Amino acid sequence: MTTASLELAVVVPVFNERANVPLLVDKLAQALAGVSWEAIFVDDDSPDGTADAARELARTDARVRVIQRIGRRGLSSACVEGMCATAAPVVAVIDGDLQHDEALLPRMLAAFRADATLELVVGSRFVAGGGTGAWDRDRVAKSALATRLSRRVLKADLSDPMSGYFAIRTDIVRRLAPDLSAIGFKILLDLMTTATRPLRFIELPYTFRVRTAGESKLDHVVAMEYLIALYDRMVGRVVPARFALFCVIGLIGVLPHMAVLSLLFLILDAEFRAAQIAATGVAMTFNFFLNNALTYRDRRLKGGRQLLDGWVSFCAACSVGAVANVGVSEFLYDAREGVWVVPALVGIAVSAVWNYALSSRFVWGRY
Repeated sequence: MTTASLELAVVVPVFNERANVPLLVDKLAQALAGVSWEAIFVDDDSPDGTADAARELARTDARVRVIQRIGRRGLSSACVEGMCATAAPVVAVIDGDLQHDEALLPRMLAAFRADATLELVVGSRFVAGGGTGAWDRDRVAKSALATRLSRRVLKADLSDPMSGYFAIRTDIVRRLAPDLSAIGFKILLDLMTTATRPLRFIELPYTFRVRTAGESKLDHVVAMEYLIALYDRMVGRVVPARFALFCVIGLIGVLPHMAVLSLLFLILDAEFRAAQIAATGVAMTFNFFLNNALTYRDRRLKGGRQLLDGWVSFCAACSVGAVANVGVSEFLYDAREGVWVVPALVGIAVSAVWNYALSSRFVWGRY
């Protein structure tokens, strides 16, 4: 028995897209008639049963595959896992919300067939013939700003670097995968900035469609992830993005600390030591939940038990870091005979590194 060689894999990163899974598979079957293809749904353990919906289809359609990720999240990292899981020579990434026009896929594949040197085909909303559909003025303005920021780190004149719809030769993905940051939701930007030389690409127009089922994943945290991804591409090799964000949140935590300390000590006339202990506890709690939402969003703890265990572990780690801070700074202060600024800064740095290392391993790494 002979079968046609697999030509194209379509990676679909999904979260809470149960209703769209069968619709997308039907649309892919219609668009890719005559092509040997497979669809790989990479699901971040959706509570709505997205993975189960894909598995139900896979029982009767061998072209459908499922990767269900447990304990980790993130669109970029999901795309990387899906792209590295196929044997197809060309892999496309398409959203699971039906907003990307699947009818463009045959043209993408045809472009690779016609030019053996071509490495990347990007679905673009901003070349002639493309469009953003029903976007309002505010979303268009935000996308334009993000595009301008992206071009500061790109190695190519790409009209739509924010596109989440593209096809690439799979061997290139496998070569770049070890160096990808997999941060945020724009894997195309990650691929193009990781490549040691500009990738040979073309852009094909398509019009962005309106979501008909499910809920949009765009929020302020997603925008934050995008900025983090840009930071990582520019200076992340010097100061890792996750560590930088951890330190920024630590600085922000000074605000609730001082607010609680002022309230208890200056207004309610509490003993300074008691007020300081209470303020420290509030700051640690604030930092824990903000780090859980932002710094470790891809590993964030959920449920009462995980959050309680994580909070206790985080407070314990930071307490040890505080002891290290005091010990190192006091030692340097004694050695430098009264010079206090440098020892204080060194103590803070030691504490930050210690807290980050312990938190990454024993708070957000344990699950």
